[in-house]
Amino acid sequence: MVRANGAVSLRELARVVQTSEVTVRRDVRALEAEGLLDRRHGGAVLPGGFTRESGFPQKSHLATAEKTAIADLAANFVEEGEAIVVGAGTTTQELARRLARVPGLTVVTNSLLVAQALAHANRVEVVMTGGTLRGSNYALVGSGAEQSLQGLRVSRAFLSGSGLTAERGLSTSNMLSASVDRALVQAAAEVVVLADHTKLGTDTMFQTVPTDVITRLVTDEPPAHDDRAATELQALADQGVQIAVAGASGSDSVPPRQPRRDVSLPGPRRVPSGGAAGLRATSVLSEPAPGSEQRAAARVADMRRR
Repeated sequence: MVRANGAVSLRELARVVQTSEVTVRRDVRALEAEGLLDRRHGGAVLPGGFTRESGFPQKSHLATAEKTAIADLAANFVEEGEAIVVGAGTTTQELARRLARVPGLTVVTNSLLVAQALAHANRVEVVMTGGTLRGSNYALVGSGAEQSLQGLRVSRAFLSGSGLTAERGLSTSNMLSASVDRALVQAAAEVVVLADHTKLGTDTMFQTVPTDVITRLVTDEPPAHDDRAATELQALADQGVQIAVAGASGSDSVPPRQPRRDVSLPGPRRVPSGGAAGLRATSVLSEPAPGSEQRAAARVADMRRR
């Protein structure tokens, strides 16, 4: 099933072989030891970092709770009346469902799923790119999509991908998707990456966003045994990426949204947030400040211990 689909959930495996998820999890661990697959939270994927992209049905069943928490947090960075771009992906689709409640928003997207989530939202304008439909993830790709983004300028881009490392940044397994994502990045002053902990430390074929262009990463808290994800978070923070961790210890309240501030829009770069940086149950590793590197290291170390 993993070879056929690229990825599979433990729940689906248990249903197909008619056994418990506990048994499936043990067998998946044994198969990973033999190098036949790689475990991911809630499922398994083809072995190795440079794997082919799995389709939407498989992705939609992986790390669903984490994606929901990430979307809840990421929505707090969007202000009323803002113009943003949202890329394709199951996590960005979850974000779009929450953006339906933000009045005066303009969303530019190449994703049919994102557009569908916002189709009936009041006071939210959806602008779709042109392009050729890629059925595996319901996204518009190709030269038509890229050309429709030329000359566009928005405040933020929200993107997902197949993998994220401090060395290469965000990457994906499909060349056409990568090319459109790069065009989305060029249209934004800030770049926000949405990636659950299973993608941290994973490297795939085509780079979409270099690390020095990423303004902020919104992710979930890695499990206690996942040293790779915690190490990658620290490396990203060391390179100046602001880290917002959904579900980590912190304030449960969300500060009220601040009035929108105008930002210059020359292209993708890291700039101070214009407000609306409320964090629901989060811990943040922000831009370097006196003692910030030590605090970031202590926070990630505590994450690993827990």
